[in-house]
Amino acid sequence: MANLSYRQAGLVLAKPGGAATGPQIRDLQRDLRQLGYLRQGVDGSFGSGTERAIRALQRDLLENDGSSRSDDGAAPVRMVDYNRGRVTEVNGVCDQALVECVSDLLDDASVPKLPRTDNPVEENQKIAGEIAALPARDVPVPFLVAILKQESGLKHFHEPGHGDEDSYITVGLDAKAPEEHVILSRGYGAGQYTLFHHPPRPEEVSGFMLDVAGNVRRAVTELREKFDTFVNGHTGDTRSDDRIAEAGSGPLRPCKYTTGDPRYLTDCKNCAIQAGTQEIRAGVTPLYPGSATTFQPSSFHQETTYTGVPVRGSIGCDWPYAVRRYNGSGMDSYHYQVQVLTRLLD
Repeated sequence: MANLSYRQAGLVLAKPGGAATGPQIRDLQRDLRQLGYLRQGVDGSFGSGTERAIRALQRDLLENDGSSRSDDGAAPVRMVDYNRGRVTEVNGVCDQALVECVSDLLDDASVPKLPRTDNPVEENQKIAGEIAALPARDVPVPFLVAILKQESGLKHFHEPGHGDEDSYITVGLDAKAPEEHVILSRGYGAGQYTLFHHPPRPEEVSGFMLDVAGNVRRAVTELREKFDTFVNGHTGDTRSDDRIAEAGSGPLRPCKYTTGDPRYLTDCKNCAIQAGTQEIRAGVTPLYPGSATTFQPSSFHQETTYTGVPVRGSIGCDWPYAVRRYNGSGMDSYHYQVQVLTRLLD
């Protein structure tokens, strides 16, 4: 049985104030973290992140029937089945009715829990070794590294700071604005491999959450799939308009060097330097030549100006366009592309 320090008759954990102690809040945060609702932080302080996590859990107990928001299959359990009439609203307050739901979820082995490690620094150091061991034939490793830096800062597990005990897997929460408690998808680990159902299935936890190498391999597979399928397709969903505008609709270009050249898929930084740089300004710079749409701030990217950005169309390969589609499509993907291209110069 789950031993919850905050399971206490009449105790309510809420913001602001409340009678809960720091250790009780920390235990709640730890449980919200392993259940996949808190992005980060096990510090004993009931802040906006903890409140948002409680709202997300309440919402799932009311509405999450295990179905996927995309095409990656159903979750192993239905969160609504753990409610049993105990949660009736989304208010960000953890009362004892919600605590009993948390207890049932933690006790049920069929509900996969997010992994943690006692040695996050050591585990994160494995990423460099996995990347170094990759053969330079599937994807350009410098682009992959730039993506992992952008996605997670090259961290598979969270490295706790002062007063923080969080060493769970790095998680990114894509939430619905302005209803930030409605989580649309979650990215996991160094490569932020995305799932559109929750909770994850057991094979997903073992395949790319517990296994750092498996997570890096997933990132490689995902990037290659975006290159092969979402750059030069024939429909709006599989075509990158920036690529068509800048390079036409000819065959895919894996590298400007031939396969026998030692620079093949490896000399990306120099290619980015040789391409020159540009400034990108919101409201001024078009997304691509001929586009009627300019860069605009978004809920995930408030930036209005980027400087020193490699000129995408002059790099001489199609990986910049694959990088954008790694993030999806739309305005956010163009911001993402700019940031990854800039990281190539690190």
